[in-house]
Amino acid sequence: MNCIKDVLEKQGRSQRWLADKLGKSYNMVNAYAQNRKQPRIEILFEVAELLSVDVKDLLVSNKTVKQ
Repeated sequence: MNCIKDVLEKQGRSQRWLADKLGKSYNMVNAYAQNRKQPRIEILFEVAELLSVDVKDLLVSNKTVKQ
């Protein structure tokens, strides 16, 4: 699972902004943000770079998910 939606909201950025920067459709970025689809690791690193965060900040620990 990822925290893309949370990081975008904290930074005041939109999913449409991220979609434009990634060259992806809004629907694809929305699927990432809603955790319906997980981005490839390369895309996750690109998202982290665009948002100026560590890639770890975009991930939810699997230990957290299980609890």
